[in-house]
Amino acid sequence: MLIGRIIAVAVALCAAGSASAQAPAPAKGSHSGLIAEWLEMVSRTQAAQPHWITPLVTVTPRLEQEFRFDADWLTNSSGITTENYDGGKGLEIIPNPRIEMLFNLPPYLVHNSPALRDGFGDVSFMMKYRVLASDEEGGNYILTVFLAGTVPTGSYMNGSPDAIITPTIAYGKGFAQFDVQGTIGASLPTGDEAFIGRTYSWNNAIQYHVVRARLWPEVEVNYSRFQDSRNNGQTQVFITPGMVIGKLHLRGRTGLTFGAGLQIAATHFHTSNHNAILSVRIPF
Repeated sequence: MLIGRIIAVAVALCAAGSASAQAPAPAKGSHSGLIAEWLEMVSRTQAAQPHWITPLVTVTPRLEQEFRFDADWLTNSSGITTENYDGGKGLEIIPNPRIEMLFNLPPYLVHNSPALRDGFGDVSFMMKYRVLASDEEGGNYILTVFLAGTVPTGSYMNGSPDAIITPTIAYGKGFAQFDVQGTIGASLPTGDEAFIGRTYSWNNAIQYHVVRARLWPEVEVNYSRFQDSRNNGQTQVFITPGMVIGKLHLRGRTGLTFGAGLQIAATHFHTSNHNAILSVRIPF
């Protein structure tokens, strides 16, 4: 029921964006007028920042408005692959010139193991606050702070036993056709810290755009340091080559962006390896 409602809202917003881009300007103060004013504010907000593409793993510091669905295939040391459908993604909305809100669907996990039960993971959310930004004609940079959290809603132990708060600093800088986007954050459980542990993450994506900024080959470095829990003191690094394609125009404001990549473990310790990633986004 929850998933159906969120998808319905996303579809309605996409349709509203498409219709407002093609219909004559409505009377001020009407319901359609409020939607048109909101979408104009979104356009101004995005025009004031760099026009890079969102990486596959690293959360972009840019403010985005889209519906996103990811799928991940994570292979552990025993060769068993866990399928993660949705990847904790969902609806991204810009309600304010400096703020983005993300309302993420719970991922569905298929373990392919008789010892574990398949089921939904935790619901998550995030708020971005853009501190500084300049488009490509200016300094071509951005600085944003995030506050993310998860709610322990997972079934059959497919989530955390307690809520987790993740404060993050995100940054980006462009150099002609290149850009670097990165995040530094910490996942802090609100309880059972000795069991859940803390994770300190540092992700960086290097991108290069070609073909009228439609093809974005990239390489990401995904670093994690674990404190407490069973992985206490361990460090994990993935190198993630990938390609993102978009934004492809569909209708009105609505577009399509998609990409794929492969996470390759670069450290002796790793919880998984050769992880495939597929990402589909509908910006509006």
